[in-house]
Formats: sequence, structure tokens, C-alpha cells
Amino acid sequence: MKDSRKRATIIDVATAANVSTKTVSRVFNDEPHVRKILRDKVLKAAAELDYHPNIMARGLVGRRSYLLGLIYENPSPNYVVELQNGALDRLHGEKYRLLVLPVESVVEVAGKIMSVLRAAALDGVILSPPASDHPGILSELRQNDFPFSRIAPTQSLDIGPSRTTDDVDASRKMTEYLLSLGHTRIGVIKGDPTHPSSGARLTGFLDALKAAGVSHSPDLVEQGFYTYESGLAAARKLLDRPDRPTAIFAQNDDMAAAAIMAARDLGLKVPDDLSISGFDDSAIAQIVWPRITTVHQPVYDMARDATDALIAKLENKPFTMLETQPCELIIRESTAAPAVL
Repeated sequence: MKDSRKRATIIDVATAANVSTKTVSRVFNDEPHVRKILRDKVLKAAAELDYHPNIMARGLVGRRSYLLGLIYENPSPNYVVELQNGALDRLHGEKYRLLVLPVESVVEVAGKIMSVLRAAALDGVILSPPASDHPGILSELRQNDFPFSRIAPTQSLDIGPSRTTDDVDASRKMTEYLLSLGHTRIGVIKGDPTHPSSGARLTGFLDALKAAGVSHSPDLVEQGFYTYESGLAAARKLLDRPDRPTAIFAQNDDMAAAAIMAARDLGLKVPDDLSISGFDDSAIAQIVWPRITTVHQPVYDMARDATDALIAKLENKPFTMLETQPCELIIRESTAAPAVL
């Protein structure tokens, strides 16, 4: 049955709280010098009337849209969900709203990023990889003094508020773990070459091999693009050889899940015949079987905190420019010592 009740207005709230409409407006615009007793009366009346201020109307008055953008070019749906959930968690109960801006190619957007942001009437933007590392995009935003924050950048960490983690160290630790199990022939499925994280994770892998005195075989590295399909193709190449690796380190969980499928197609058991590890600790890592040994990357936390820093910047409140959050090795059933031949 259709609800015939009229939507509460600012006049209704003012009447219920016995204040002027101007006072109600000042409360919902977070203006200073409103006495606590009046603020509490207004908020109590608004809650009882289920009154919600019109965000767009407030934007017209204050020349603000209260819209924040989140730009991403990541093909992994699991990663994207974590980004959005982190940002939305911080915005819960806030006057700001989130506008998600997926792009097919950050490279193509570079040079016209301001036209995209202005067309969306944004107050600020949150940059996720690889946009958070693109020098052209960063330069354009800075030249126009447009508020932004960055998620997981790997370079120029002094530009804009950044929330990041150490991909090199995390990848090194995963490789050290595989080596500790006894694996020396470790295949790698790289991520999208336009994402700096892929190069950082390969660096960590190579550092661990060198430190352990294990020679690196370039033919055990295959190109992926952070997608399930690319991981499947790369894994098949690694496994379609007589001297196949005893372990595969995929640079994200989507490609690791694809590697498990490729192994099954060849009649290989994971981890009895082949160990497989991933990166991110996204939902898919716990859905597939065996569950994937991976690196927990704090995507949710980085997105939440990058959103918090952007809001602080917009409201002229203090914030920390750079925060580095730790990764964690998550050991599950997809890895074990290599089989004795």
C-alpha cells in the first residue's frame, strides 16, 4: 500500500523544535556558534519527523555538491567491492555521498580528468590504482587545486594525502614462505603492467629469491592482467611444460583462483602436486577450494582512511599526509611442501 504521508520539511522541523528555519539550516550545514541545546533540539525533532535535508539544495546554496568521486580501473570485482565498501563505511551518517567513476583506461583519461570531475560536479576525488600513481592525473589535479586523496600509491608519496601499503615487502614475505616450504621452482603470474603494484610485487619476489640464493628463471614468469581469464591463460602456459613449477605465486586472488582451475584441468591436485598463492585476500580467496594462501592487503581500510583524509581536507581539518598500513600473510590450504618425486 502506498504511503500517503507527506515528507517532512524544514518548516516542520523548525516548528517542532520551536526555533527558526534559519537555525535548522545552520544546524544541518554544520555552521559554528550554534548552541548545543538548540542543536540537540533540532536533531531530535528531525529524527522524530524522519527529516532528511536535501543534499542538492544545500549544494546550490553553498556552492558545494557534497559528492565525492572514486576513480578506479581495476578489473577485479572483488578488489572494487572492497574499495567501495571502505569509502561507504566512512561516509555513513555523513552529508557527503559517493559517486563511483569506473574508467576503462586511466591513460586515456589523463589530460582530461578535470572535465570528467567537473561534469560530475564533484567536491573532491579519491584515486585508486593506477590513477593514484599517474603523474599526468596528479599534475592536472594539483594545477587546478582540486582536492584529492590517494589509495595505494607506490611513488611520489608526498603528493596529496595517501593511504598505502608495502607491496614489495608483502611479496617478499610470500616468496620467503614458499621457499620455506621447499619450493625453488616458483612460477609468477604478473598483474597489469600499467599498474605499478605489479612491478613492486615482482621486485619483492626477486629480492626474496636473491636473498635465498635461488636462481631466477625468466621463463617461469607469465604476463597476466589481474583478471581471471588472463590468469587462466598464464597458468596454462606455466603448467604446459615438462619442467613445470612446483608453486605459482599469482599477483592477485582472481588469477590465483584461475590457476587452481588450470591445475584441475590438467589433473593436478592443489596443493599435493602444485601450491598456489595469491595477493589481496579478497572474497574469492575463501570461496574457491582449496582456499587460497594469500597476502591480506588492507584495501577496505585504505579506502576508508583515504575518504576520511579527503573529508578532513575539504573541511579544513587536520589530517595525516601519509599512512602506511601493514599487510599480513594468510596461510590457507592451497600451499604445502612440494611432492617428493
